[in-house]
This record gives sequence, structure tokens and C-alpha cells, in this order.
Amino acid sequence: MVTIKKIADLCGVSRGTVDRVINDRGNVKPETRELVLNMAKQLGYKPNPAGKALSARKKHPVVGVLLSSEGNPFFEDVIRGIKLAAEKYEIYGLKVIWRNMRGYDVSSQYEIMEDLKDKVNALIINPVNDPVIIKEIDEFVDAGIFVVTVNNDVDNSKRQCYVGSDYINGGETAGALLQMIIPSGANIGIIMGSSKVLGHKQRLAGFEKNISKNPKFKIVNIQENDDDDISSYDKTKIMLEKHKEINAVFIVAAGVYGACRAVLSLDKQNDLTIIAFDTVPTTIEMMKKHVIKAVIYQHPYRQGQRAMQIVFEYLVNGISPDKSKHIMKNEIKILENL
Repeated sequence: MVTIKKIADLCGVSRGTVDRVINDRGNVKPETRELVLNMAKQLGYKPNPAGKALSARKKHPVVGVLLSSEGNPFFEDVIRGIKLAAEKYEIYGLKVIWRNMRGYDVSSQYEIMEDLKDKVNALIINPVNDPVIIKEIDEFVDAGIFVVTVNNDVDNSKRQCYVGSDYINGGETAGALLQMIIPSGANIGIIMGSSKVLGHKQRLAGFEKNISKNPKFKIVNIQENDDDDISSYDKTKIMLEKHKEINAVFIVAAGVYGACRAVLSLDKQNDLTIIAFDTVPTTIEMMKKHVIKAVIYQHPYRQGQRAMQIVFEYLVNGISPDKSKHIMKNEIKILENL
């Protein structure tokens, strides 16, 4: 077993010097630091877990988690992934401050971020794509707070890393899938979450790009439900009553259950081809009732788990992300392979 004493003896320095280098504390000359780190790497030195935990606790790592999860069942698996990862890191003194909100109100998200700013070393956030929030993210980073966007990203911020799906590809996949299911053509109604969310806009753009190649497919109407089931029910019902030519529905984000309930209330489940996202319990229920033909799955548990893992590696081990985007692959799910 490689010990601090062995590294010290080989480098000709004290054990205290090696300890300060390994645990990144105290002043050590740059050339000595480089010598010790190189020797530790050559010998394959692994820090003692108990010692590493003690050192980490002295850094007081605190992570803020801010998600638009109220009323959105998709985030249950994201939260589960974050929580299980955080529990594993509790030995290192890692603490989590949880904040959630409903929908995508800019002022609400801004106020929560302001409240967290002086309390955390890192932030995992599902952000609203708005200049106010982008500026706030940049201020967090400038203040030395490590920021990871999860499930959704924003335009041109200083955030260190994004963990989530490729939304453009998700939309393109949905468009291709719809054309495979009904090659004869479709008049399409779209229920999207919010144009304030970058991922929702990207997913719609990917879908539009794909179906634009086929003149048999036309978007008739687009409605926003703010990822809310009640709003989704109302807007879907009105859309289908007004545009009776619609024979396909693309649900871009959440509010799937509300949209499907509207379809059932109009007894149109046999007249529509519906494609949605994710496998929350109510969506699976609608697939079993043959209301939804297929969904695209974006690995929410892994999104949450990976986001917390990246934060831990940075706060405790000083390891920066090896890439700015960690993308989860979109997967097509039908009833038979759930």
C-alpha cells in the first residue's frame, strides 16, 4: 500500500508537506507541489477514505438544487437520482438545500436564486431561458459558485456543465416516428410546455425541421400548457374542438395526462395518434389504454445522478467536468418494451 510517508521519503520532503499537497491546503512551493503530485500519480496513491472525508468536511460543501418540479411528475426520477447520489456523499460532509417551484416564472426563480446565493458552493438548476436568469447564473459563477444546469439549459451562460437530453434530436425523433406510424400524412396539433424553456423550443424546432421534408404532414395549431395538467386538459380540449381535422398530437413536454384526459373526454382516442415524452406512471397508464402510441425516454434518474456526481467531483476532489455537455440518449418506448 502506498502511504504519504513513502511519497515523502521518495520526494525528500516532510509528511506534512505531502499531506498539504494531497489535501490541497496550506502553502507549498509550486515545484514541490508538482513533484509530490507526479510521484503520487506514478505510485498509484489512493487517499484513505476516512482522511479524504475529514478533509472534504472542512470545505463545507453545500449544494443548492432548484427545480421546476411542482406538479411535474417527470422530476420525481430526477430528484431520486440526485438524492441517492447525495446520500452516498454525506460521509464527505455534503449538504443539499432543496428548492422547487411550479412552472417557469422568471421572478420566482430569480428570487429563489438570490436567496441561495450566499448559502451554497454549487447549484444544480433547471433554468428558465431568460436574460434575467442567465445573468444570475453568470453572477453565481463569477462569485465562485459551481453551476450545473440539469434537464434544460440556457443560451450562452457561464455555467460549467449541462446534464440532460439532446432536445433537437428528441424533436427530430418524434417527427420521424410519427411519419413511420402514419405514413399517409397528418394534421398535427402540438401541446408544448413553455417557450420560456430552451429545451421545449429546441424540441419543437427539431420536430418542425423533420416533418417539413414531407408535404403530407402539417402543423395545424400549437398551444402552451406551462407543464401543467389542468391547463393541458383545457387547451387540448379547445384545440381539438376547434380543429376537427387534427388526427395527430405531439406533446412536447409535461402535461401529458391532462392532454390525454381531454382526448378521452371527447372520445377521440381511436381517431388520434399521440406521441409524447417520458414514462411517468400516468403516461404508462395512457399507453396501456392505447391512447398514446409511443414515447421518447430521456433517462431522468441518470440526469439527476450525473449532475450530483459532477458537482461532488468538483467540490470535494477539485475535478472539473471533462466536457460542457453530458447528453443522455433519447430512446423510443412503446407499450411492448416499457
